[in-house]
Amino acid sequence: MDLEGYVRRCLRKKIPENKIIEDGFKRILEIKEDIDEEFARKFIKAILEEVKTTEKFKEIDDENLKTLLKYPESKVTMGKMGVGSRGEGDFFVHREIARIVKSTKVKAYVSAEEQDDAGIVRADAKYIVAAIDGTHSRLSDFPFLGGFHVARAALRDIYVMGAEAVALISDVHLADDGDVGKIFDFTAGICAVSEAVNVPLIGGSTLRVGGDMVIGDRLVSAVGAIGVIKEGEPTARRNAEVGDVILMTEGGGGGTITTTALYYGWFDVIYETLNVDFIKACQNLIRSGLIKKIHAMTDVTNGGLRGDAYEISKTAKVSLIFDKEKVYKTINPKVLEMLEALNIDPLGVSTDSLMIICPEEYAEDIKKVTGAIEVGYVEEGNESYLVDGNKKMPLKPMFRESAYTPVKKVVGEKKPENFEEMKEKVKKACDEAIKKKDFVVKLLKSRKKR
Repeated sequence: MDLEGYVRRCLRKKIPENKIIEDGFKRILEIKEDIDEEFARKFIKAILEEVKTTEKFKEIDDENLKTLLKYPESKVTMGKMGVGSRGEGDFFVHREIARIVKSTKVKAYVSAEEQDDAGIVRADAKYIVAAIDGTHSRLSDFPFLGGFHVARAALRDIYVMGAEAVALISDVHLADDGDVGKIFDFTAGICAVSEAVNVPLIGGSTLRVGGDMVIGDRLVSAVGAIGVIKEGEPTARRNAEVGDVILMTEGGGGGTITTTALYYGWFDVIYETLNVDFIKACQNLIRSGLIKKIHAMTDVTNGGLRGDAYEISKTAKVSLIFDKEKVYKTINPKVLEMLEALNIDPLGVSTDSLMIICPEEYAEDIKKVTGAIEVGYVEEGNESYLVDGNKKMPLKPMFRESAYTPVKKVVGEKKPENFEEMKEKVKKACDEAIKKKDFVVKLLKSRKKR
């Protein structure tokens, strides 16, 4: 069951809002356990308001933006086409996906258009770096943007390790009632990034969500990236050192900021997110040789600066000190305006800035090739801090990242009272999974000896 898809379909059928709320309210209570009626009603109302807001994009004057937000409907669903069922219809759709990849002006040694089980690129490396990112769940109905931002996210994760990306792979699952056009739109979003930064999409997987057992038109997907480090060492977070300075580039946001813009109706902000500046900055560092002078890099994403600073401090066992005024200068002005107008903490959401931690003597050269500015420094300790005038405040993550959509504001950011109890239950489940793995490994090894 896809609640957002359900509401969206109801609105398109002109079903009265009070009926949508009542029916949706009942479905939530049937599906979700341990919630009360008041929360369920607030939840469905928030979903309704979000969907109504996004549907307003059809009324805007910007035809380019309209095209960007509307996927090409084929009027053929996944189930009817047989996608994921490994038959004639499935093979046809995969060949169509390959056409999108083929139209991209960046080539692989063996690419998706050849219909092999894997793609191949040529590489000569000291280290192989791989990462995978899931598409933002709220971009299911805006698949081009979903593909664009998840491809960019996967590439960011490669580049912040000091690696040059050489290939992309994708995995897309679309529910039985989903229009096949969503897959093409998603792939086109990936390929827009691919062509812009000269990294080929070499293969992937396309299936239905739950086969015949899941109704709805939800798109669930991921993009992976592979990179190489030919010389030098990875710029991992653990390498941050006392005495280093902290630089940051301007961030215009990615999937998170796009989602905020969509579900609050700030549609123009979407344009600010459509860039590959982060990747270009990293490519400049690698190709100039300056990457060897950098100790650590990261992208300011999950949990925002609060989350990333916290993780670096704990991993590298150092204290990161940030100047608030300078940090705010690294947030795209239109994005910052939207966040502040909506009362969303800019330090608690993904702004997609590139953070560079390096010795002070190399800072000026690095600024020149990346456009970064200096925002702080590293000292002894194991906590991060934000300096605002004469105030020095701990920079810590919240239980959840800043609530950046109406639904997330209903869910809230508060830590559950039984969180420690929940952690113990999760730990126990993990222990059981490890035991099962160990049992099977032992079984496999014993069979080898026979």
